[in-house]
Amino acid sequence: MSFATAHRPSSEERRISPVFWVLLATMGTSGWAVWSGYGSTGFGVFLFVVAGWMVSLCLHEYAHARTALHGGDITVGAKGYLTLNPFKYANSLMSFVLPVVFVVLGGIGLPGGAVFIERHRIHGRLKHSLISAAGPLVNLAFAVVLLVPVGAGWLDAAPGTVSVDTLVGGTETVSVLPAALSFLGVLQVSAALLNLLPVPGLDGYGIIEPWLSLKTRRAVEPFAPYGLMAVFIVLWQSQVNVWFFELVHDIVSAFGVSGDNANLGASLFRFWSN
Repeated sequence: MSFATAHRPSSEERRISPVFWVLLATMGTSGWAVWSGYGSTGFGVFLFVVAGWMVSLCLHEYAHARTALHGGDITVGAKGYLTLNPFKYANSLMSFVLPVVFVVLGGIGLPGGAVFIERHRIHGRLKHSLISAAGPLVNLAFAVVLLVPVGAGWLDAAPGTVSVDTLVGGTETVSVLPAALSFLGVLQVSAALLNLLPVPGLDGYGIIEPWLSLKTRRAVEPFAPYGLMAVFIVLWQSQVNVWFFELVHDIVSAFGVSGDNANLGASLFRFWSN
């Protein structure tokens, strides 16, 4: 019996990493600053959105690992995947750095690479599909948590405000925190939709892959490393980008969140261009 077969995650391997606590504290502190109007509004929104996006990435990958653990891959603990530490991922650049860069450059919640799951330890096609689906479901849940308070108007009276121009030439005062939450919610919805695309290398393909024939899987396998970049290139085309974000904003508006709120959040996020 090998060590990997006998070993099960200990409490140490499940302990939340200080890195994640720092990210969570940064999100909370910057969120308080945005809510209260303390400091630079634009930089506060930027810090809050980036920290929140990083937290969601950690939870996304954790969901994959945790579902895999219950599915039969008991090696995820030894790899550090249960600690919510992004630097323990199989590819920190793809899972953590590039998604943040995509958000800064284009405001796109492009998913990163997944944790490495030893699929041969998991038996049953449904288990494999659930492991792949767990990450996007976290993004959807995160979006609900962010958007429901905004749509319900619970944060409209937040003291941190900014003046924006109106269509009739005047100005109005708008609370900043709902705008920041709306933009972060847009990122979560876009990440979930993109990740659910049946493109090799993304979770959407991972959901359907177990149900495909061996011949089809082998034919598609060489394209897996390029799927993420292909999606990014296609999204860079203006018309596809417009169609995609129309769908994203339609979903966000279903929560009662105005597109103007999300656009204001995106504008404040790019404080360097204002």
